[in-house]
Amino acid sequence: MRFTSEQRLDDGVLEREFTLGEIPGILWTPVSASASASAPARLILLGHPPLGLRTMYPRLVARARHCVADGFAAATIELPGSGDRPRWAAAEQARADLRRVMAAGEPVSHEIIDALILPLVERAVPEWQAALDALLALPEIGGKVGYSGGVISIGVRLAVVEPRIAAAGLFAGSFVPRAIFEEARQVTIPLHVLLQWDDEGNDRQAALDLFDAFGSKEKSLHANMGGHTGVPQSAGDAAAKFFTRHLK
Repeated sequence: MRFTSEQRLDDGVLEREFTLGEIPGILWTPVSASASASAPARLILLGHPPLGLRTMYPRLVARARHCVADGFAAATIELPGSGDRPRWAAAEQARADLRRVMAAGEPVSHEIIDALILPLVERAVPEWQAALDALLALPEIGGKVGYSGGVISIGVRLAVVEPRIAAAGLFAGSFVPRAIFEEARQVTIPLHVLLQWDDEGNDRQAALDLFDAFGSKEKSLHANMGGHTGVPQSAGDAAAKFFTRHLK
């Protein structure tokens, strides 16, 4: 991991951009965490859709500020095929197929969903794990790790294969391949799942079926009226309490 820039935000947050090989990322920590006497901060990994870190930055930094205010560190990385990272032909074709059927008002087939999501999961999850290796090697970060938001299939796979993640807050707002439903049955960590009831891009029944499939003994579904971007502040407050309870 190589840090490429550093700035102090106006609310006690230290923001550092880094690269991990070819993967860009951002780390946010409490300014006090750099002091040698401070205990290591618990880490929350901030997932996001494959729209590019620069596009998602305003939302990511807002989420990170909330994490730091609650005493956590937060970090994110650029997803494969997003931002300035190289594209790959199969993903571009899957996105084109998705746009075509949605523009025509046709149902999105399982084949399109599999082609769109599964290669992203296969590439992204090992990169998140590599980032986690590097982040936990920093002296200011340690202990339990949480995963929050982003493509829900990535969150499901990480919850299954990554034992360092102790709790996950998932956003039910993206397409889910059939294979991920099977993986969901293997998830055992505590889950906090957010569902926007009127999300125009979300298959509500599929989201409910996925929640039912999760094998976790502790899982909660928080449904709110409104579309994809209409998440109320109270939902963020509930997620913060969830992570505080399970990571501290």
